[in-house]
Amino acid sequence: MPKTWFITGASRGLGLATAKAAIDAGDRVVAASRNREAAAQALGLHGDSLLCVDLDVTNAEAARAGAEAALARFGAIDVLVNGAGYGHHGFFEELTLQNVRDQMETNLFGALNVTWAVLPSMRVARKGRIFNVSSVGGFMGGQMASLYCASKFALEGFSESLAKEVAPFGVHVTIVQPGPFRTDFLSSASSRFEHAPIPDYAHRRAQFHEGIAQRNGKQPGDPAKFAQALLHLADQAAPPQRFLAGSIAVGAAEEKLASMQADLNNWRSLSLSTDGDGDQTDLAALHAQIK
Repeated sequence: MPKTWFITGASRGLGLATAKAAIDAGDRVVAASRNREAAAQALGLHGDSLLCVDLDVTNAEAARAGAEAALARFGAIDVLVNGAGYGHHGFFEELTLQNVRDQMETNLFGALNVTWAVLPSMRVARKGRIFNVSSVGGFMGGQMASLYCASKFALEGFSESLAKEVAPFGVHVTIVQPGPFRTDFLSSASSRFEHAPIPDYAHRRAQFHEGIAQRNGKQPGDPAKFAQALLHLADQAAPPQRFLAGSIAVGAAEEKLASMQADLNNWRSLSLSTDGDGDQTDLAALHAQIK
């Protein structure tokens, strides 16, 4: 039976690739983006299987209107892909509070707005799939990416908690963690570089920009294969809570897990020494509750 996908950031990059793949598979797609015409042009004519909607994810009312339009057209939303986002690059000391707020508004609050709009229909239907597109930067910090990583780490914490809340309703949440894919993410279309330069960072800043110029357009990830992976996961009765996309993401996760395990092993005694004396029953109950 055809699924209905609601995809944000659908006019380019991984969102566009996923929308194309879903349509080609015979599914229905609500392509949500800041520019509905751009999405429509990129996706072409697909008759009754495609609905393009204008959606600035930072606008909660627009998110609700988009979800209502999708339900009016297709009757249900089976799969939500929160893919809209951008990266703000710069050394933290060079950035401003407004930079932080702008990054969080799109990458975190944007996903919250759209999830609030779509989730009620999934809960009532007792089924659904939510794919929250994070990043390697959602589990591993990097230079000149403090704001981007903060937004993606927050998205992952939200997603992991949400998954536990909605599982009893047959709704599954998967955190998607792509490595570098051959999209326009490193271009001005999806990245921002505004900052007040501090000379002490100049050399590393130059190296960073040189690296972007060398890698842009040569990233190993294939957006079409990414899209096929999401289609496959959407068909699974028990999809993973986390899905790493690409060999670089897999390698980075293995490195991070090894580092965390080493810290846990090396500092275990000190960690355990901070517990108080006495009955630990309440702590055990609390741990069971939050799981």
